[in-house]
Amino acid sequence: MILPAKHTSFSESYLGFGAYLLGKLEKPKSIDRLWEAYQSDFNKGLIVAKHSFDNLVLAVIFLHSIEAVKEENGEVIKCD
Repeated sequence: MILPAKHTSFSESYLGFGAYLLGKLEKPKSIDRLWEAYQSDFNKGLIVAKHSFDNLVLAVIFLHSIEAVKEENGEVIKCD
């Protein structure tokens, strides 16, 4: 589920969810604030795929493993 596949759309993959999360990191945010932003956008119909909190954590771990984000003072920061 990391990458899109035959039965997994881009928005359902961790790569797609991670891309969405990177767009929400104009400034550092905690995991809870990222979750609130996702839920708000999902409830407004701006997001198609339904993700769990576990998927959010796994997507952030994926982004960290490819050095797209880092953690500082308990917040997620987009790397330059």
